[in-house]
This record gives sequence, C-alpha cells and structure tokens, in this order.
Amino acid sequence: MCSYKPIRPILPPVFLFKTLRRSESTLSSIDAKTKERISSKYIVRNHEEIQIPMPWGHLAGKWYGCKNRKPLVGLHGWQDNAGTFDTLAPYLPPDLPFLAIDIPGHGLSSWLPEGTLYHSIDLLVLIRLLMEEYKWDKISLLGHSLSSQNAFVFAGLFPNKIDLMIGLDCLTPFTSPAAKIIHETVERFEHSLKIAKYLRDKSEPPVYEWDQLVQRFHEGVRNSINLDACKFILERNTKRSQRDSNKYYFSRDNRIKNWIFLSFPESIYVELAKRIKCPYLFIKSSQSAYWDKKLHKEVLDVLKQEPTFQYSEVDGTHHAHLNEPEKIASIVNPFISKWKL
Repeated sequence: MCSYKPIRPILPPVFLFKTLRRSESTLSSIDAKTKERISSKYIVRNHEEIQIPMPWGHLAGKWYGCKNRKPLVGLHGWQDNAGTFDTLAPYLPPDLPFLAIDIPGHGLSSWLPEGTLYHSIDLLVLIRLLMEEYKWDKISLLGHSLSSQNAFVFAGLFPNKIDLMIGLDCLTPFTSPAAKIIHETVERFEHSLKIAKYLRDKSEPPVYEWDQLVQRFHEGVRNSINLDACKFILERNTKRSQRDSNKYYFSRDNRIKNWIFLSFPESIYVELAKRIKCPYLFIKSSQSAYWDKKLHKEVLDVLKQEPTFQYSEVDGTHHAHLNEPEKIASIVNPFISKWKL
C-alpha cells in the first residue's frame, strides 16, 4: 500500500534512491565500456519500465513509486524522451508516483503507422487515451517544451479533465505569419514523405562512435543539455549499428523532425488561457529564447488573474530541469505540496 500522508515541500535525501534500473531493451546493445560511461554524478532513482497499449502499438514509460495511485505524468519535449526527467525524478516528493512517458516516435515507444505524419494534435489525443487506459477522470501533467505547450492547450480545451499542471520553459505553441505557416507546412509535409520512403528501404541511418554521437547530440541541442547529462536522453534514443558493432545511431523515428506544430491565431491562445482553472505552475528559463514575447506576456497576464496560477523564473538553459534538477524541484515541490490531493 502507498502512503497518503501529506507531501512535504522538501527535497528527499540522497540515500533514499538507489541506482536506476535501466531499460534492458536499450542497454543490451551497449558494451560494458559504454555502460561505464553512462554512470553519472547525477542522482538517479529506481523505476519500473512499462508499456501502455495504444491503438497503433504502445507507449513506453518509466513509473516511479507506487502504481495503485494516480501519478504525475511527465511529457517531454520535441526529439527528447522520458530520460529528460531522470535527474529530476529523485528530487520529486517520494510519496508522489511519477510516470514519465516516451511520446510516439521517441524513445522506446512505438512509431506511428507508415503513411502518417506527426502533429501536435497527436499529443492531445495521447493524453485522452492515457486517461481512458487508466480510467482517470482527471490527469496531472508535467510538460517540458513542446509538451508544456500542448499541456496548456489541453487544459484550455478540457479544463474539467486536468487537476494540476506544471509547464517548463515554453508557454504557448508557436505563432507565425500566415504565409510562413503555409510554407513550413508544405515543406514539412514533403520532407516527411521523403523520410518515409527512406525508412521503407530499411537502410541504417548514419553511425557514430559513442563519444562522437554524444558530442553531435550536445551540439544539436545548441548546448542546452550539459555534456554529461546527454546520456539520459541518448540511452533511449540510440542503438548499436549492425554494420559496425563499435558504432551507434539515433533510433528515433526520423519523421518527427518534420513535426507539424499547432499554430492557432493569437486570440485562440488568449481565450484558452481564460479557460484554465486548475492549479498551474509555469517556470521560465532565463537563458532560453521566447518564441513570441508579446504573446507570452499577453497570455501570462491572463493566467496571473487566477489565484491558482504561479509563475517563476530560473537561471538556466531550456533543459534546466535536466541540468540542475534541484533548482527546479525547489519550486515544484512546494507547489505540489500546496495543491496535490
């Protein structure tokens, strides 16, 4: 039985957590030398690897804590995976179950069927399917980047289906001039078809030595993730090459690179903000750019009218929660303690 005692707004001591039980399906293809490199200065926490059935396959996830109580659900950003929360999970309240999900096409989750495109609407559908699978009337969400944006949209569309929300760094989806939206949608559509043809050929993607792969990923996220923290994403995002056993490749679905993002008119996001009534914490990283600073301020002004909304800023990059989890937890834990049932 899980304890239902009140959650204290403190960081759990280090000794509560043991070495993380890694995913066998990922690490079985990595040699002993590379596994040793995966060890880190960061604290990690025991979890159970799970698969959640979906109409197109399954969602992979990491479940921390007891499973007979509704968890806080963590949804990662574009081209990341559930590993983005590996360093934060040990600092969340120990009595709070936490479920970190790989969204479709990412990490160890199934890819969407051939002939389909990835769209932000998929994430809204995913949340509803997750709720149906576990028979939750309401959901509690922790979203980073793309998933923070989509959690905002979900909470505005379905205010009665969410009881608590935490957003990291990105507030609303992108906004662009109409001509740019049309151009980018056409471009992404065409690129997705080309990638789909490449995937049907079953060719192995470009391969790299482990250190090269880590460096490439680090530079690809514009140094947002500390070099020694990249491993938490890469564990669920790489496979050993069949052609060269000393090299690895990125194993995510390449179609996600041409993700179709939501791009509603600005007035829609303002209206959605007015509909959000659940306790809502939004944390902005100081070293991360605003997609639309004017809209960000406008939506923030609306949200601040609700007494259950909290806004905080931290000094850090777009991945502050992965690089400096204690800093984020010091804001998140008191919020959870105040509002979580």
